[in-house]
Amino acid sequence: MTLLVFGGSGYLGGEVCRQALAAGFDVAATYHRGPGAVPGTRWHRVDVRDRTAVDRLVDEVRPRVVVTTAYAYAEWAVTATGAAHAAAAATRVGARLVHVSSDSVHGGRPEPYGDDVDPTPVYAYGAAKAAAETAVRLVAPEAAIVRCSLIIGSDARSKQVSLCLDALAPESGMRLFSDEIRVPVGVGDLAAALLELAEGDYAGVLNVAGPEALSRLELGEIVAKAHGLDPAALRGSTIAESGLTRPATVVLDTTRANELLKTRFRPAAEILAAAAKR
Repeated sequence: MTLLVFGGSGYLGGEVCRQALAAGFDVAATYHRGPGAVPGTRWHRVDVRDRTAVDRLVDEVRPRVVVTTAYAYAEWAVTATGAAHAAAAATRVGARLVHVSSDSVHGGRPEPYGDDVDPTPVYAYGAAKAAAETAVRLVAPEAAIVRCSLIIGSDARSKQVSLCLDALAPESGMRLFSDEIRVPVGVGDLAAALLELAEGDYAGVLNVAGPEALSRLELGEIVAKAHGLDPAALRGSTIAESGLTRPATVVLDTTRANELLKTRFRPAAEILAAAAKR
């Protein structure tokens, strides 16, 4: 079975490629700047903002499954329009679509967000991800739309872990928010869940996240311990003190995913413990 990963050169996309190859898929993937480092993957340079290029690639690869992980934090055309192009192309060739969204579509509230709660974004990236979801639902109503949280891992490519390590440097001056609460998910666990959904028929939004809600400061403390560093070196702050517009508490209710999927979603300390063994 041929699987096409849009954004395969990224952190999550690369892990999807790696696991898919191990599971026996024929894997093709896209990149924008440079191909990923996953041997066995057929790499294609594609700008997802170019609908003609996306259509041409899908016609060439003829995938049975399409997984969309491509995004750019500050580019609406990549995050929203690109997702629409990929969804339309997948639907045209009858491919199963699994689209990766984000908890950034929510505005923040004390109680957890269920799978079916409509987006209420409060900043541009969240709005772009919400627009992508709308496009996918319109053109590919049978697609699985996966809302995930902070993606973490034990290697240097994890942006969330790198951010915490940077904050531990004495000269950095960085502060981690003590009031921005998320439910981090391991990159390997998330990729496994996406592949489960690729071979299933679940349609609609599904929250996929880890088992624990953590502030960014608490995540930083776990990262520090995993790397043998002193958590006391971290400095905390609040969103209000920063002057930024960001959602505070966004906790995804993953009851449905835990009932549907076989993948076990590990706590952050277990995921990051692998760093200490390297």
